[in-house]
Amino acid sequence: MVDIRTLNALAETWRSTADATGRFVPGFDPRSGGTASRVLVLMQSPGPRTIAAGSAAVCSEDNLGPTAAAFRAARIESGLPRDHYLRWNLIPWEIPGRIRPADIEQGRLALGELLELLPALDAVVTYGTVALDGVMRHLTLHDDPRVVPVLAAPHPSPANGRHRADQHLRSVNALRLANRLGSGRRVAD
Repeated sequence: MVDIRTLNALAETWRSTADATGRFVPGFDPRSGGTASRVLVLMQSPGPRTIAAGSAAVCSEDNLGPTAAAFRAARIESGLPRDHYLRWNLIPWEIPGRIRPADIEQGRLALGELLELLPALDAVVTYGTVALDGVMRHLTLHDDPRVVPVLAAPHPSPANGRHRADQHLRSVNALRLANRLGSGRRVAD
């Protein structure tokens, strides 16, 4: 049985703010690998369509929009089973305006909490520079991080796209490599 309840309890703690106003944080995808996920797919922060879904929102490849569709196509082509990965955001909550270094720092701290709940994790695939920066900051600023391979791919957003074929190929290959790492096969296979 997939454990999403533990992850959603963590998301609930992130919804609370010091001033008690609350903040938007989507739920975790019940069709993912949950706490048994071998691969963590990390995006930047919740997108506008996820935010628009309000309290029903989950961070999922099933979300509407071109970013989710591009990721889903790459994931299917890569052969990474849906129940082997967890998709999430470095910064789990809505960020109005531009992302600041302080947002990445808060995301890094949230990432540390999430990683504690993923004991079977074998690899992380980051999408975009914000997610990659947050993971690298976690690994190099945490006192005793659990180190797993990190693969970086360009963010699949259509706003990021002069070289879509290259983006897709890099996404497929990153997910394929992460899947191999998680299956115990040599990466060179």
